[in-house]
Amino acid sequence: MDKILEKVKEYWKMIILVICGLIAGGIFYVLTNGQKPTTNLSVENLSPVSSQKSVSKFSGPNEKSVSKIMVDLKGAVTKPNVYQISSDERLVDLIKEAGGFTDQAHQKSINLSAKLKDEEVIYVPKIGESSSSENTDSPNNSVNSQISTTTSKININEADVTELQKLTGVGQKKAQDIIDFRTKNGDFKSLEDLGKVSGFGDKTLEKLKDELCFE
Repeated sequence: MDKILEKVKEYWKMIILVICGLIAGGIFYVLTNGQKPTTNLSVENLSPVSSQKSVSKFSGPNEKSVSKIMVDLKGAVTKPNVYQISSDERLVDLIKEAGGFTDQAHQKSINLSAKLKDEEVIYVPKIGESSSSENTDSPNNSVNSQISTTTSKININEADVTELQKLTGVGQKKAQDIIDFRTKNGDFKSLEDLGKVSGFGDKTLEKLKDELCFE
């Protein structure tokens, strides 16, 4: 034990220096590590944000915009009006938006799949109605021949007494005779069938052949 104490007394200065050096080194290590910025955490937090921005910029579909057009719908529909619709819609969509046809609408020759154009006028005629009922006075009206279903001829199988009187040489009595014959015997198929009605001879039929249609 005495030998150890003698050694300590002999080297005490060196031991103190070593201890002081260790303490100073520890303090320096703590100070320098405490000042270092923790950049790893911020980089990890920012990376997903940049990735999300990149995805949102390029991952969305490139959708084609659909334009709007104005179409003037007239005639035998529930709500005649000027409608704003999408350019990719068809006549059937426009008729539905207008509440559908009325009971008097002549639907046989209407192409419900027809495409529509901006500033177009569409007229749906009543049964037996002639083209004189269509309002096309304005030069800006654009009427598609596939959609405008009126005709200059009168449908003898659908026209009423008033419409039939527009035929050459046909008054109220003859018009009523036509309807009575049609009711009893069914639709007319040709001019020869009309010749079976009283008062319609060959000369009368010749005059009417360009004014009539049968379907």
